[in-house]
This record gives sequence, structure tokens and C-alpha cells, in this order.
Amino acid sequence: MRVSLGEVGFLFSAALVAGALNSVAGGGSFISFPALLFVRIAPISANATNTAAMWPGTIASTVAYWREMKTPEARRLLPPLLVTGLLGGVIGARILLRTPEATFMRLVPWLLLGATLLFVASGRITKWVRGRSGHAHGQRMLFAGVLLLELVISVYIGYFGAGAGILVLAMLALLGVENIHAMNGMKTLLVSAVNGVALVLFIAAKVIAWPQAVVMLVGAAVGGYAGAYFAQKIDPRHIRRLVIVVGFGMAAYFFIRR
Repeated sequence: MRVSLGEVGFLFSAALVAGALNSVAGGGSFISFPALLFVRIAPISANATNTAAMWPGTIASTVAYWREMKTPEARRLLPPLLVTGLLGGVIGARILLRTPEATFMRLVPWLLLGATLLFVASGRITKWVRGRSGHAHGQRMLFAGVLLLELVISVYIGYFGAGAGILVLAMLALLGVENIHAMNGMKTLLVSAVNGVALVLFIAAKVIAWPQAVVMLVGAAVGGYAGAYFAQKIDPRHIRRLVIVVGFGMAAYFFIRR
């Protein structure tokens, strides 16, 4: 699939902004996924291409947190969580690949709206997660119930995934994980693994638009580096507000477009 010079500039710029947003406040997919739709990439291919473009960034984050995941608690919890997550990622990706393009396009505004609302609530969820740190263990969900919850979250990640990181953090809090740095590390590892197995299926199904994916991968990498550099100079609250406005705006656009 050939990409015009104008599309290269547009996709690179969108990925640049998305990578910067992910490094500061999250929500980059609200920019990168619609950008692919705007250049006439089919909806399912756009979703798979967005996964391919953003995945290396989550791998980099996982490496950065690797030392934080060497706690006995993380070593105990990660194996079953990874197995369940990989299973959910496969299920979600297979559902996506079997979804008719027209049906997925009708779901897009609802998915964007749901992810934006989740992003709006993420501050309160994060405060609750942090509030558990250092506290004695109270009543917890049965581990089997948490694994079922993770399966559902992982299916969502494999299918669409925007805003799912905050759900993973909340799930880890339910398991009684108390170190917020370990939680962030486990979250990035789990999300990377689920997206990775979904990506394998997308590659096998040949639904990724590779020229666009490569352009966006480079843009996201540059944006992520720049975002991390300037993060200390920018109030994250302003970035969060921008992400929320963009998320609601994109959802409204696709509702109207239907």
C-alpha cells in the first residue's frame, strides 16, 4: 500500500503527539487510531496497525520498570496473570478479526466514548490504587475471580485496548499489590504481553498496513522521548484535559459520521 508524502507527514505528526501523550498522561490512541481512519485505512486494519505502531513503546516502558518487578510478590503473581492475559489477548484479537468491518465501524464511537470516560475516571481510580499502598491487607477478591476479571480486560485489550492500563492497575490493587512502582511495572509487562500476542495474530492475518505502521512507530518513538524530556516542564493536568477533549471530540465525530 503506497503512502503519499502528505499522509506520511500527517501520520508521523499524529504518532508524534500520541507518543508524547503516552509518556506524559496516556491516551495517545485517541490520536493515533483515528488518524489511521482519516487516511482511509479500514477500521480493523487501523486498529491492528495502531497496535503495531504503539507496541514498541510499551516494551521500552517494561524494560525501564524491570528492576521493580523482582519482588517475591511479582514473581508469584505474574506467571498466572501472564497465562490468563495471553489467552484473553488471543480471544480478543480473534474476535476483532472475525468482526465485519461495518460492525466494527459502528462500534468505534462507542469504544472511543467508553475509553474516554475511563480516562476521565482514571484519576480517582489511581488515587484509590495509591491509597492501598502501605495499608494492611483487607478483604480481597478470590484469586480465581481476579483471573476472570483479567481475562475480560485482556479480551478488551486484544480487541481495542484504549485506556485499559488503568483497569490493570485496579486489578492489581484488588490482588493486594502495594508497591506502586511494582504495579506500574507489572501493568506495562501484562499490557505488552497481551498486545504482543494480539499483534502476532494480526501479522498472521495480514491486516497491518506496514508502511503506515513504520511511519507511526518512528513518530511515536520520537514523541515518547520528547514527551519524557518535557514532562517535568508541563503540568500533566493540562495534558489530561487535552486528552479528554480530544477523546470526546473524536467520539462525537464518529457518532456524527455514522
